[in-house]
Amino acid sequence: MDKNTLIGFILIGAVLVGFSIYNRPSKEEIEKAQRYQDSIQAVAQQQKEDLLQAEAKKDSLVLTAQQSDSTSVFYNASQGTEEFYTLENSVLRVKLSNKGGQICEAVLKEYNDQQGQPLELFDQDDMSVTFALDGKNENIHTENLFFTPLNQTDSTLTMRLQTGGNGYIDFNYHLLKDAYVVNLTIQANGMANFFPSSQKSINMDWRQRFRHLEKGYSFEQRYTALTYKRTQDNDSKNLSETRDANKEVSDALDWIAFKGQFFSTVWIANQEFNNTSLVSKMEEKESNYMKSYTANMTAFFDPTGAQPTEMQIFMGPNHFKTLKATNELATSGKKLQLHKMVYLGWPIVRLINRWFTIPLFDWLSGWGLSMGLVLLLMTLIVKVLVYPATYKSFISSAKMRVLKPYIDQINAKYPKQEDALKKQQETMGLYSQYGVSPMGGCLPAIIQMPVYMALFFFVPNAIELRQQSFLWANDLSAYDDVLSWSTNLPLIGNHLSIFCILFSVSSLLSTVITTKMQDPMNQQQQMPAMKWMMYLMPIMFFFIFNDYSSGLNYYYFISSLITIIIMWVLRKTTDEKALLAKLEANKVKIQQERSAKGSRGGLMAKLEALQKEQERIEQERQKKLKK
Repeated sequence: MDKNTLIGFILIGAVLVGFSIYNRPSKEEIEKAQRYQDSIQAVAQQQKEDLLQAEAKKDSLVLTAQQSDSTSVFYNASQGTEEFYTLENSVLRVKLSNKGGQICEAVLKEYNDQQGQPLELFDQDDMSVTFALDGKNENIHTENLFFTPLNQTDSTLTMRLQTGGNGYIDFNYHLLKDAYVVNLTIQANGMANFFPSSQKSINMDWRQRFRHLEKGYSFEQRYTALTYKRTQDNDSKNLSETRDANKEVSDALDWIAFKGQFFSTVWIANQEFNNTSLVSKMEEKESNYMKSYTANMTAFFDPTGAQPTEMQIFMGPNHFKTLKATNELATSGKKLQLHKMVYLGWPIVRLINRWFTIPLFDWLSGWGLSMGLVLLLMTLIVKVLVYPATYKSFISSAKMRVLKPYIDQINAKYPKQEDALKKQQETMGLYSQYGVSPMGGCLPAIIQMPVYMALFFFVPNAIELRQQSFLWANDLSAYDDVLSWSTNLPLIGNHLSIFCILFSVSSLLSTVITTKMQDPMNQQQQMPAMKWMMYLMPIMFFFIFNDYSSGLNYYYFISSLITIIIMWVLRKTTDEKALLAKLEANKVKIQQERSAKGSRGGLMAKLEALQKEQERIEQERQKKLKK
């Protein structure tokens, strides 16, 4: 930088500093602006309080009108005291309230929360379900009506909404044996005159704040989403996991799920849900909730009571086999495909997980080993299965590596940039003479990718890893945080995952070793920025995966470590002089075959022809430029 430029920058800086000092507001102006801001906040706060008071007054008026309207057929049902009733089997305990006749609590007995207590999926503060029916003279909203409990056993309960006369509506609950499913039928009796003849549906409003149940908040958020299945589809869909979302669904739905990473509440309609409105809102981390879900929909309803409304409620784990078994419990006979809630990746990856990863995992888990050892054995088995492709890729690179002296001669022959096509053409010709394909190592690498990706999708969704400890990690489904602190730091957060550090370091070493083993032509063609990116990726992995599950980082660390060992062993056991001699013999054989045929064939010949054509086009372009 010359002197004039330096002086210019100094003057520009001085002008900017002087301008900022000149325009700095006075003390009086700052106080005035602060008073203005305070007044705005006071008005906003007052408006908020007025709105809350208005809503409370509205609710009070509605309740008072309902209680005082003695002409209502549900006058008696509007009076009462809330009481609770329990249904229980070996895996699930649900509590029902006579107010609203609804399920208000679910406890999963075989799973624990982060404090070691039986996992409570929701309680009455988290979830509400309101059914609404339009009558001729008045409407029914179940939320503030008191039901009469009848016929209670350990697994069954009838909640009856009684009118002032002989008519009533029964909500019949049946908790299935050893299952996370409650069957619900809604049936009217003696109510045909209450409803208009056009009444064919019941409205349902379902709201639930989904709890933060796992150790890692941001990682759990990635797998928490409102999910649903259209009747016409074979797969499920979901709203965004990372932002507020809403959707109006005009198609019929088989089920709607308020899904967390490992647990879900699912409402299943035997006669389909219609006119559905779905809303998913993000919750603040400090609230101890993940999302607020809302689903408004209609379901079939027969006012004569001849045919009941049939539904099922699943309250349980997102465990692949459990959800598959739940499909078999469907009273509708439909293919519910509930197991699709466990996301196993893209179609080809999903097939690998479905028919290879999950059976292998279940088989190894059945030995009673720790989950850390199960993941280790799975990694070793996968490495053994892909070893033929790994070996072929290594040998392809080794062949081109032993030809490097000849490649160096070609580089020396064409040092100029304008001769790049000639250099590339001659290099391809050299490979063709020795029967070596530059693409020989690509296909094996591509074949291995779906297998590695399968475990990337499987491990974070494997509920079997939840709260399972291994070495220093106390929960393989969440990050390990032996190194942690109270303050959140940018990009890192409040912890360092040791398994993530090991994975990043082993990935960097694997990149260094792989790069050194690359063929000379590939190294020449790589741009400097691409080379730097290869080395930066392991560092980026650290910041990306520091919040991921320790089980996934552990798997990738072991996989990278085994790859390094395999590459080292192959490099030590491969006699490159013998390999070059074999290539020389192959060169003579190829020449003899081509002489006998009188022409060159195969992929390499086609590539050479293509390069010659490119060279001809470039030469013609250069001639036109000279003219």
